[in-house]
Amino acid sequence: MKFLDCTALTIAIIGALNWGLIGIFRFDLVNFLFGNMSLLSRIVYTLVGLSGLYLFRFFARPEDR
Repeated sequence: MKFLDCTALTIAIIGALNWGLIGIFRFDLVNFLFGNMSLLSRIVYTLVGLSGLYLFRFFARPEDR
């Protein structure tokens, strides 16, 4: 499970950095690398969204102490 957690967190961080670039510089890195809503860019956006949804489970889980 730790591998999936780390992978989801990495993908979510990449998505957050992309949104930061969009907000600050109006530069969409995914669009630049893979094309405007190409199949690859849609896969990247879908993976970022699914990773964000997966990471919601950390809010419902009590802290391990």
